[in-house]
Amino acid sequence: MSKNNKPSNWKVKLHEVIYEADTRAGKTFDVILLILILTSIVAVMLESIEEIDNKYHELLNITEWIITILFTLEYIARIISVKKPKEYIFSFYGIVDLLSTLPKYLSLFFVGTHALVALRAIRLLRIFRILKLVRFLGASTTLTKALKASRAKISVFLFAVVILCVILGTVMYLIEGQSDSGFTSIPMSIYWTIVTLTTVGYGDIAPVTPLGQLIASIIMIVGYGIIAIPTGIVGAQYAIQGNLKDINLNTQSCPNCALSKHKDNAIYCYGCGEKMND
Repeated sequence: MSKNNKPSNWKVKLHEVIYEADTRAGKTFDVILLILILTSIVAVMLESIEEIDNKYHELLNITEWIITILFTLEYIARIISVKKPKEYIFSFYGIVDLLSTLPKYLSLFFVGTHALVALRAIRLLRIFRILKLVRFLGASTTLTKALKASRAKISVFLFAVVILCVILGTVMYLIEGQSDSGFTSIPMSIYWTIVTLTTVGYGDIAPVTPLGQLIASIIMIVGYGIIAIPTGIVGAQYAIQGNLKDINLNTQSCPNCALSKHKDNAIYCYGCGEKMND
């Protein structure tokens, strides 16, 4: 790398503080960031309570503006500390950071949009990186893979359940349709079947005939068994997906393209090949 292309020392330091949690400064920065996010969310929640808003509106508004300005500065710092800003801007966290900053500014032109700053709760996902909880992210990745691997079986299962609900709903309509029990149509009866089969049981519709109540009892019992089937399918796939031995605890982010999730002791970025910061 030529001297002209070598990043400034202050940019390297800024990148380490903002993007990495392995250093004391980086962890401190992220902890402060999380505190600001929580404070902002609490402020928005309190603003929605009329009694509190009437009494502390100015304080809450000033607090929210201070935090918004700090987040704006942080967003700009993240952009200028990487060589390829577009990689961060269009990344998941880049979009979340932008969406969590804009609502307060939009509230100057559109009433009520400031409540959207509750999107900042998504940024709390950074706590996994800060507290070295990457192993749990790895577990969630395994669960996602298990769900994807199970989607065909689950789709067939759900299709069978829908057919069962249509059949049972039609039967219940034929049995209860003439009584004053709320089964006024087949769609309404199917709705009742779904509510009963999933063991939700709103109680807005209920069978009154002995035969209808017998079928309802059978549907309730079948519902318990049906709920357990998807859990078994996903659980089996989860076991197949392997263990978590390959989970890395490296929190380094590439100074060039901002990619993370590098292997431990990685020297070069797996995405662009750029040398990682020491």
